[in-house]
Amino acid sequence: MRLLLGLCFLGVLMVWVLAPTNLWRNNWLLNIRTRTDSKYFGTQCANMLIYTFPILFIAALGCVYLHLGKKGGNYTESSSKSHRLASWKRPVIVKGPLGVVSAMELAFISMFIALLIWSFSTYLTVSFSKINKGISHSHDKKWERKLRSTGFYLGFLGNICCAFLFFPVARGPSILPLLGLTSEGSIKYHIWLGHMAMTFFTAHGLLFLVYWALTNNMAQILKWDNTGVSNVAGELALVFGITMWLMAFPRIRRRAFELFFYTHQLYIIFLFFYVLHVGIQFFCIILSGVYLFLIDRYLRFLQSRKRVRLVSARLLPCETVELNFSKSPGLFYNPTSIMFINIPILSSFQWHPFTVSSNCNMEPEKLSVIIKSGGNWSQKLYQTLSSPAPIDHLNVSIEGPYGPTADNFFRHEALVMVSGGSGITPFISIIRELIFRSTMSGCPIPRVHLICAFKNYVDVTILDLLLPITGTHSDISRIQLKLEVFVTREKVRATMDTQKLLRTIWFKPSPSDAPISMVLGPNDWLWLGIIISTSFAMFLILLGILTHYYIYPIDHNTNNVYSYLAKALLNMLFICISIVVTASAVTLWKKKQNDMAGKQIQNMDVATPTTSPSSWFYNADREIESLPHHSLTQNSKVHFGARPNLKRMLLECEGSNIGVLVSGPKEMRHEVATICSSGLVNNLHFEAISFNW
Repeated sequence: MRLLLGLCFLGVLMVWVLAPTNLWRNNWLLNIRTRTDSKYFGTQCANMLIYTFPILFIAALGCVYLHLGKKGGNYTESSSKSHRLASWKRPVIVKGPLGVVSAMELAFISMFIALLIWSFSTYLTVSFSKINKGISHSHDKKWERKLRSTGFYLGFLGNICCAFLFFPVARGPSILPLLGLTSEGSIKYHIWLGHMAMTFFTAHGLLFLVYWALTNNMAQILKWDNTGVSNVAGELALVFGITMWLMAFPRIRRRAFELFFYTHQLYIIFLFFYVLHVGIQFFCIILSGVYLFLIDRYLRFLQSRKRVRLVSARLLPCETVELNFSKSPGLFYNPTSIMFINIPILSSFQWHPFTVSSNCNMEPEKLSVIIKSGGNWSQKLYQTLSSPAPIDHLNVSIEGPYGPTADNFFRHEALVMVSGGSGITPFISIIRELIFRSTMSGCPIPRVHLICAFKNYVDVTILDLLLPITGTHSDISRIQLKLEVFVTREKVRATMDTQKLLRTIWFKPSPSDAPISMVLGPNDWLWLGIIISTSFAMFLILLGILTHYYIYPIDHNTNNVYSYLAKALLNMLFICISIVVTASAVTLWKKKQNDMAGKQIQNMDVATPTTSPSSWFYNADREIESLPHHSLTQNSKVHFGARPNLKRMLLECEGSNIGVLVSGPKEMRHEVATICSSGLVNNLHFEAISFNW
């Protein structure tokens, strides 16, 4: 299976390399078009066969591969494989517009840029040679024709970027897990591709404006050809694309995230006019990425329509909230997974990602996320829950959880976790997984050195969330944990009332609430593969019927008779219908199974604890004084008025295979990456956990 997937992937890459050459365009492509010219799929059949089908085949077969891998055990990398890849995963670029870039990422970036340069230069060479030979029948001067050709192929470069643009933002499909990537870690690839695509598209549009102005043909701006390229649609697509592009720059995105978020939804309109501009035949070149994204987006929509059961909330004096949800026992996720949350009482449209801190092995019926007050949304949440008269029920919708398919932390003999502020949250899930693994015989557990930096001593109370509310295996003494805490803005230990360290709020159940259950994805790879394959088959059947009985009798597979607009709209309609029908059918079937499994949890009446109001445990009698606050915060090594000397601490780590994980501010990630890539030691393996949306 792995060999077949690798060969298919290599074939797709070779198509992109060969596409600009005369050998491909004048021989192989013509032969494929001749052989696929039928009454059922028309002229777009060749591009669907070359560009769309192979990727969808990889995605569907990849679902089967991931299902078998999950059935056979966890996806932990072998030590030999990890050692071979260690040098490729080492950071080579730390500071700059690209952020922290590993050697492997730099290699792929270089190859992609080489592909763009190769494609552009080859296309122009072939085009200019025809112009110089006088093959073109245009009455324009040669330099004008060359200008037009340059503008056209700049647009084609943007199309190449768009062909890969949607894969990093599809959270559920199997393409990213097959490559060992996660959606949150691949967002930067989407950003890079987006910048390149819009640069090329903008240059494409400007050059055509210059060309029309020089040839006294500005009337082309208002051209909407019924059987050819629509300039108006292209201009509208460019306007919406530039709007998204400008709002996505870091300064605007970080200062006005809502503006960025809402304008980014214009991608729907952008794609609509893009298809009308280039035609459905050309759109098939990027259809595979868009198709998988549409499946993922619709499945997320179905999941977000449900209200989930919020059991309780723990409030810390550092303005941090831990939300505890009921979940289906069959829902599986790995440490460092994330979940998107929407709370209508705060905002009907805002969705925010948070790290899942719970462990599905220790807490099979509960899922927790930790939210530190920072922005307006999180501050409003804390104020709502901490008000003197808190609400007894909260409507919450979620998407996810999404995360890695592999527990790669266990390949190291020791782990050094460096966190800043709320960056501790992904490490909580890792530590809980280590605690669970420590109860299993024959499972090596790496040593853990946790380095935490907080601004104020009150923030240290977030460490009390290292252990779950429930769970029979929650003894942190089972693992070798060295904890060092740095309080940067205070020079002495502040006095805190231990009775007010934690406050637990229990919410009343609602009949409309349901336990969290994944619609599809890592928990149901086979069903996702069925949706991909059956929806595409349904699309081909609908397209074949339409073409055979309606379009072909009109145009006989010529491109200058039947309307481009009508053909594009019908294709988009069939794609949407196929995805909606198949995904809805599978989701309804899975919903019945989840409802049967979660019926007991959903109908459970949760009673408020009868002991201390600040009791941690659900249906337990332990008081706050008996909790590990003393062992985790007061007995840990706390440094006041100082920042961690990360270089000294990392270089002094003993062992041949040390995993260095960092989660926190950008400056901290860059500092740790610089140390790991300095070449002073070879036993440090860097991995950043960053959620920069």
